[in-house]
Amino acid sequence: MRFMIIRRADQQTEAGAMPSEQMLTLMGNYMKEISDAGILLAGEGLKPSSEGARVKFTNGKPRVIDGPFSETKELIAGYMLIRADSKEEAIEWAKRWPALDLEQNVELEIRQLFEEDDFGDEFTPELRKQEADMRAKAAARQ
Repeated sequence: MRFMIIRRADQQTEAGAMPSEQMLTLMGNYMKEISDAGILLAGEGLKPSSEGARVKFTNGKPRVIDGPFSETKELIAGYMLIRADSKEEAIEWAKRWPALDLEQNVELEIRQLFEEDDFGDEFTPELRKQEADMRAKAAARQ
């Protein structure tokens, strides 16, 4: 099973505050531990919403809304994608988040990703092949 661990934004991340060398070291060690365990698939920090945009569709028409966005608690500052055997295992990894960051009242959200078999018969062999081809192309670009 794949899980995304989402680090919620806060005032510091939205202000564009860069982490200290100590925090970068702690986070790097944490990411290495997860990588060494063989479960890390991806993980990145995100720039503040002031550098982002949203595309909102109303009656099928897109409208671009430039950041920043005011509801910090709804924003994401970073993510990690892992493969774990259960939600409980994903939670255990999230609980190991570097303590220095946690002193700043960080909130992590854990969400399981859909897998092919979750879609049932509606995910036809043709659609499965299209998905596999797309993933192979994406992997080749990395």
